[in-house]
Amino acid sequence: MAATVITVQQLLSPFPVTPLTANSADIVFTALTVTEGDEFTCTGREVILIKNGTGTNTLTISSADDEKGRAEDITSYSLAAGDFAMFSQGLTNSQGWKTAGKIKLTPSSAEITCAVLRLPTGYPN
Repeated sequence: MAATVITVQQLLSPFPVTPLTANSADIVFTALTVTEGDEFTCTGREVILIKNGTGTNTLTISSADDEKGRAEDITSYSLAAGDFAMFSQGLTNSQGWKTAGKIKLTPSSAEITCAVLRLPTGYPN
């Protein structure tokens, strides 16, 4: 079975075309899939937000070797009950956490939820 695709949420630009309305700036957290993990296509402009529910749980982020043969896996990152975490390091198009253009997140429990946020193109110009 293949990994579930995570919907990436586009961050609003500093000068949005339309005015902000109720709920238009909300971030949606989605439960991750324990058995096969979840993935998204990396552009190099993403930030991963993680939220843990109850109990101590772990998250693994699978990487690909960079051009020098180095891997940057995060294995069994521990989260206590109610913890939040943020990952952005290594999210590039040339090296780091890419596997065929995708980053894979595998939780130890469905209590771990995530939101993947993408900076607007050209930001912060």
